[in-house]
Amino acid sequence: MSILKDDGRVGQGREVAVGELLARRAAELSLEKKCEEVKILDVGGLTSVADYFVIITADSERKAKAAAEHIIAELRGDGERPTHVEGMDSMHWILLDYFDVVVHIFMPEERRFYDLESLWSEAPIVSLT
Repeated sequence: MSILKDDGRVGQGREVAVGELLARRAAELSLEKKCEEVKILDVGGLTSVADYFVIITADSERKAKAAAEHIIAELRGDGERPTHVEGMDSMHWILLDYFDVVVHIFMPEERRFYDLESLWSEAPIVSLT
């Protein structure tokens, strides 16, 4: 696992895993498309599936699609490509798998139904700031 400083100064600040930086970037990109209730869960200590889940709510199918496409395009510009994408046909739960980071873009009803925050309630929440 690669480690970087989160404040850009050598020897200063908290060490941050590259996966966490990717999760934060995806979260910030979703906010650019006016998504809501954005959370990052650090699930690395609880599962081998991923290190971070980014959970996002989009209040319309158009916004969900726009957010997913924006995240994919901008992260591609950063040299990151998803290993798997699901849900672009229905837009109710879009999953972008970046191996260490899995981005979940939900419509409100699906987010309430699947309730990943409760399922992974032992996972620490990562601050977006």
